[in-house]
Amino acid sequence: MPRIYLDHAATTPLDPVVLEAMMPLLQDNHGNPSSVHAEGRRARFIVEECRERVAAVLGAEPAEIIFTSGGTEANNAVLDGIWPEGRPGVVTSLAEHEAVLHPARRQAARGRPVRYLRPQKGGGITPEQVAEALDEAVGLVSLMHVNNETGAITDIRAIARICRERGVVCHTDAVQSVGHLPVRVDTLGVDALSLSAHKFYGPKGVGLLYVRSGTPFTPLIEGGAQERGRRAGTENVAGIVGLATALERAQADQERELDRLERLRRRLYDGLRERLGDLFVCTTPMQPGAAAPHVLNIAFPPRDGQPFDGEMLILGLDLEGIAVSSGSACTSGALAPSHVLKAIGLDDATASAAIRFSLGRNTTDEDIERTIEAVERVVSRMIA
Repeated sequence: MPRIYLDHAATTPLDPVVLEAMMPLLQDNHGNPSSVHAEGRRARFIVEECRERVAAVLGAEPAEIIFTSGGTEANNAVLDGIWPEGRPGVVTSLAEHEAVLHPARRQAARGRPVRYLRPQKGGGITPEQVAEALDEAVGLVSLMHVNNETGAITDIRAIARICRERGVVCHTDAVQSVGHLPVRVDTLGVDALSLSAHKFYGPKGVGLLYVRSGTPFTPLIEGGAQERGRRAGTENVAGIVGLATALERAQADQERELDRLERLRRRLYDGLRERLGDLFVCTTPMQPGAAAPHVLNIAFPPRDGQPFDGEMLILGLDLEGIAVSSGSACTSGALAPSHVLKAIGLDDATASAAIRFSLGRNTTDEDIERTIEAVERVVSRMIA
């Protein structure tokens, strides 16, 4: 039987249409966009054309788009580079991706005031929490749109409105949003937004940072005039083409995919609950509209005083031909409880026994039924 891939929140397969669009740049059109000869001018034209395509999808101006190596770089660039004059304070949450938490801790070590909000059950942050946290020292709020481990949605539009009223820059890590939720900066109202192409069927190693015109920004990477002096280094032309193509396709397919993935996730949850009963807790909010439709996170509390071995469950499913994860692919290699699940109130033992199923374009009804059966088999062996 073919393997079942349910780890799309970690990375997605490259869309064949995207690869086809990239191939001419990988094979023939190898000019440096900074060069003045014909090959360089052609590469520059392609980069700027893609910038316009991306801006149109996101509701931005082309000059507001900065191409990066991915979401991690984009998030670091925000935390390092957005310092509104006289307002050094940062508000973020305990449930953010490490690509925000690490630079936030670095800023705190440099003396910048950083406040961490505790997420609600599921991992989201409320506008009321943000409003309460803002004071005259806060200049930047950085919160993810969709939590990468639980799928919880934070109402970024409402939070951005509060920030705008208080003169605070609002950034959102929207890496998990594209293809699952509407992502337009003119609708969300944010001042900065991060994306990564490989999360929506594009290539790895390329992403973007949107920075609203007029927002104070100092480059993270210096040493060249690329990206209007905001991100030095030769542009990844083939990757940028892949990003633009993948973004257009993901947003075009969004409405159709939302209903399909929601139905499949609900069947997965119901099937697991039918087979396993109360052996697990669900950390993904299952109310309509509370979470992105592609993520289901469940955790197994200790049984009869003995902790459940989450790693063994993941490896057992791998042997069954099913790929899932324990959470963020950037941290799952570390044998430690999920910081996100701990932040929403789970104890260490339960947070260490969590698995994340993340569905994608190629996930079928048969995949879900096979997964339900496989989880039951593996869990039954583990508790026998």
